[in-house]
This record gives sequence, C-alpha cells and structure tokens, in this order.
Amino acid sequence: MRFALYLDIVNYQDINVLAFHSDHNINFIINIYFDSNQTVLYFLCQNIINLDNTIIMTGNFNIRNSNWNPNFHHHSIYADDLITIADSLDLELSLPLNLGSTRFASNPQDSNSVIDLIFLLPNNRRFGQHTLHSNIYKPSDHILFIIETNIIKTNIDISTRSISKDSEAEKDFITLKGYKRELHTETNKTMMYQLPIAY
Repeated sequence: MRFALYLDIVNYQDINVLAFHSDHNINFIINIYFDSNQTVLYFLCQNIINLDNTIIMTGNFNIRNSNWNPNFHHHSIYADDLITIADSLDLELSLPLNLGSTRFASNPQDSNSVIDLIFLLPNNRRFGQHTLHSNIYKPSDHILFIIETNIIKTNIDISTRSISKDSEAEKDFITLKGYKRELHTETNKTMMYQLPIAY
C-alpha cells in the first residue's frame, strides 16, 4: 500500500487526511487533534467533510466520556457532536481489545485518561479492532495504537521518480506547489519521493 498526504481536501492544520489505494478504490484515513477549546470540533460541526471510502478516523480528541472510559462516570456534551461527525462518515467507535488509558498524566495528582480514539468502518474486511500498547509511549504521554490489516498478496506496478537535493524541483515540492506530499526517504544526497501516479 502507498500512502499519500492530501492537503487540498480539508484546509485545517489539525486535520490530516491520508489516502491509499486498495481494491481499485482510494481509501481515506483521517487523523484529528482537538485542542482543549474544541476548536476543531466546532469547525467540523460547521463544515461537513464528504469523503466516501473513509475507513478510519483517529486522533487525540481531548474528550473524556463514559462511553469509552468506564472509569469516568460523566457524559460530555462534546461526545455527542463527535459521534455525529463519525456517523456522517459511516464510522463507528472501536473499543480496543485491551481497555486502558491512552494518555498518562504528568502530574501524579491527576488521573490518566482515555482521550485518543479510533472510529472504524463497520464490517470492513481489512481492518479489525485495535490494541493499546501501554509500554510504548515515551517520550510522548500518549500510548501507541496498533491496528492489524489484511494485505492481499498481489502484483503491484510501482513507478518512482527522484528529485535532486537542493534543486528547484525540490524547493517547489517542499513549498507544496503540488497538492499532496508523500512519505519520503533520504538516500545519500538524493531525496527519493514516490510521486502520485495517474490512474
């Protein structure tokens, strides 16, 4: 699978949209960060994202709620809006196989919390439930999520192009004159990019 970061779908710094090709379709993964003022939540309530084939929405939503943390005995009004947004993308809340906190409090007087969530497309044959790895989080105070996916063995035609380091083409690419930037690796003095392929 080849992943691409799309910058022309949602123009908001705290919302990242990743795409990958599977079964001749473009599938989307949305990663979101909600600040303590729920700024992005208000933005999403006013600006509906119409993305067919969204299979995962995940992120740090900064919402504590009894729906996803049985040790928290309160309901947040923000949780209803979050669920409504997930419903608009046909996604459902996915509870991990091993329930636990997703953020560890830096102050020992505060309690750990569950504010990092995953919403999945129901009955998706590629992505199932996720697990929390509480032993893998430093230096962040948020733990690692791992979700398994089934990858069907097949022959995939791959086309790669390279851009020379410090060239004008590289400067254009970095300044986002294209609409999407894909993951890259550095090899000696040449920056290797997998550029979009027209389908």
